[in-house]
Amino acid sequence: MNNINDTAIKCLQDEANAILDLIPQIEASETFSKAIELMYECKGHIVVSGVGKSGHVAAKIAATLASTGTPAFYVNPLDALHGDLGMIMEDDIALLISNSGNSDEILHIVSCLEDRHNKIVSMTGNPESLLAKHSDYHISVAVEKEACPLGLAPTSSTTATMAMGDAIACELMSKRKFKARDFAKFHPAGTLGKKLVTKVRDVMYTDNLPIVDADMKLIDAIILISNGQLGLGIILDEDKCPIGIITDGDIRRAVEGAKSNFFNLAVKDAMTRTPRTIGPDAKLMQIQSIFKKHEIHSLIVTDKENRLLGIVDYFAIMS
Repeated sequence: MNNINDTAIKCLQDEANAILDLIPQIEASETFSKAIELMYECKGHIVVSGVGKSGHVAAKIAATLASTGTPAFYVNPLDALHGDLGMIMEDDIALLISNSGNSDEILHIVSCLEDRHNKIVSMTGNPESLLAKHSDYHISVAVEKEACPLGLAPTSSTTATMAMGDAIACELMSKRKFKARDFAKFHPAGTLGKKLVTKVRDVMYTDNLPIVDADMKLIDAIILISNGQLGLGIILDEDKCPIGIITDGDIRRAVEGAKSNFFNLAVKDAMTRTPRTIGPDAKLMQIQSIFKKHEIHSLIVTDKENRLLGIVDYFAIMS
């Protein structure tokens, strides 16, 4: 008797292999790069269509393209044949998806598009199909077999087609130099959108800040730093301007270096001088790049006179 998970594991293996098998198909053909160039130069929309399971995949691909900088929308082929062809403009390019490449509904659309002189890119599992032959560029998504135990349900084929759609979207993103900031503009309700509009002042800590004196014994400062729960202490001058920062890492390194002399160390012996600061009106997208570049987890927030206002922590902006 087979393990209860064997069929599921075999399915994942077959679908993973189907995706990997797409790589040599791209490498062996010039049509992929030509299709990408055609879509990149498109002055209108990429109109994506498919029927049945291919239709569900087509809708996902259209959504991915639209959210990553390539204007696109999905049209149901049946609706297209009953009036929605009017949505397709002269500068639009059709991306038509059919595993067999011989679906009647898709072929009817092809005939209409040819009469209107719209360019056609197709994705099929059959390079000899009518759809492939009537396309300006054909991208093969042929798979060796379906992952379905019966070899009937669209499984490996739909997975491979969706992956190819992602590959197209990623290639177009690269050509357009599409950045995280651009992505955020198309996702204002998501986490990236939040980081685009949220300011440091909205998330910084201002209460019970862990202030320690430069001459304080390090062993005593540990208690204040621990109570602050931010993993650091801030050292200020007489004008309340930060002159240093001491982190858990600074303390650990001081202990390792001083050994038995640790109890004689003061905060000033272990602190990092001229700490990095940020203004309260900076956006979260900006400080996230600072955290990454300098491999730090906190920034001191100061006003225009460099007086302490608060602390912004990496984990606060990632929530």
